Formats: sequence, structure tokens, C-alpha cells
Amino acid sequence: MDYKPQPLDTTHVKLPKEILDLQEKLAENIHEIWAYQRIQQGWTYGHERNDQKRQHPNIVPYNQLTEEDKDYDRNTAMETLKTIIMLGYSVQKK
Repeated sequence: MDYKPQPLDTTHVKLPKEILDLQEKLAENIHEIWAYQRIQQGWTYGHERNDQKRQHPNIVPYNQLTEEDKDYDRNTAMETLKTIIMLGYSVQKK
């Protein structure tokens, strides 16, 4: 199979400040969802990733992640927000 991902190009999307403020909260929640799912699948914390033992070093609270790992979640949050805006939707605080 010769799969070539083609994500939407969101480089031109500029987010308003009030939406930018959501980034960290969304990133933390993305991590919480990921960790919750892993735990539900029988994964536990381990100093090193071990797929056979289902251990992963990132099964910790968000504030204990490295900045590099937080950036992965931040990028996911940002790209999701940009995609929502690009597709013509809006995000508003109630």
C-alpha cells in the first residue's frame, strides 16, 4: 500500500486570541483522553515504553509530561481548532 496522507492545509488560518487561549486546556484534555483509553486497555505507567507489557512513560498527569510531549498534544489541539475554522465553523465561549 502506498498511502500518502493529505491533511487539510491550515497554514493560512489565523486564530483569534480568545481561541488561542483554549490551546493548553484542549491539549491537557487530549492527553487525559489518551491516558484514559490506554488505562482502559490495560496499559500502566512504565519508565520505558514496552508494548508487550503494555507500559508507557506518558501515563502520567499532563503537568508531568516533557515539553516535547506537551507540544504533540498542543499541535493536535491547534490543528483541530484551525480545521474547524477553515471548514466554516466558529467557536464561541458561552
